[in-house]
Amino acid sequence: MTLGFNRRHMLTLLALGGTAALAGCGGGQWQTEYQPAGPSAKNWSLAGVDVIVPPTLTVSEDNSVYVPKADIVWQAEAAGDRRAQVSRILQEGIAAGSRGLEGPPPRRLRDRLETFHALNIKSRKSAPKGTGVHDIRYLIEVVDAASGAVLVPAQRIAADFPAYTGAEAVAAEARGETQRVRIVAHLAATTAGWLGLGPDNRTTFSRMGG
Repeated sequence: MTLGFNRRHMLTLLALGGTAALAGCGGGQWQTEYQPAGPSAKNWSLAGVDVIVPPTLTVSEDNSVYVPKADIVWQAEAAGDRRAQVSRILQEGIAAGSRGLEGPPPRRLRDRLETFHALNIKSRKSAPKGTGVHDIRYLIEVVDAASGAVLVPAQRIAADFPAYTGAEAVAAEARGETQRVRIVAHLAATTAGWLGLGPDNRTTFSRMGG
């Protein structure tokens, strides 16, 4: 994956130059990307959303660098079980984006998290304006709720979008646009686009972050 290279590249630059490197080097390429579930999706009904956060995923609470090297970086809730916290966020966002499914065949969406990289406290407070990315990706498959048979094989969803830092982050928090609120909303819009229930949410952008 090219984004894996982007994160390693960022870590090297930050180690060499700190904030100056973050502000001065070129931005990475990011995306919200999926293959649409197909026209039949609108005829499903949602029986539930199951989220798996593999215990092998690494978690970081590091605030000595802007981009910690870990699979899960989530510090916008009180200290606790970060895997459980991001599981709830993913479940809420995907369930919200699936509202509107009205057909009779009940389906379950099974999701397996790969990366959940929000901003740590250091980036949120002091990274330069115009930097910072929420990097989220997961596998999703559709199964028959009664039999468990896989109807749509697992595919990777990329749900990256720009984060807020510094004064922009403070202003967003004051409006109630916390990291959690924004991430749930983006997951919902991405899911709705994937299912054909809302506008196509696919996009690409360049930005320094990780």
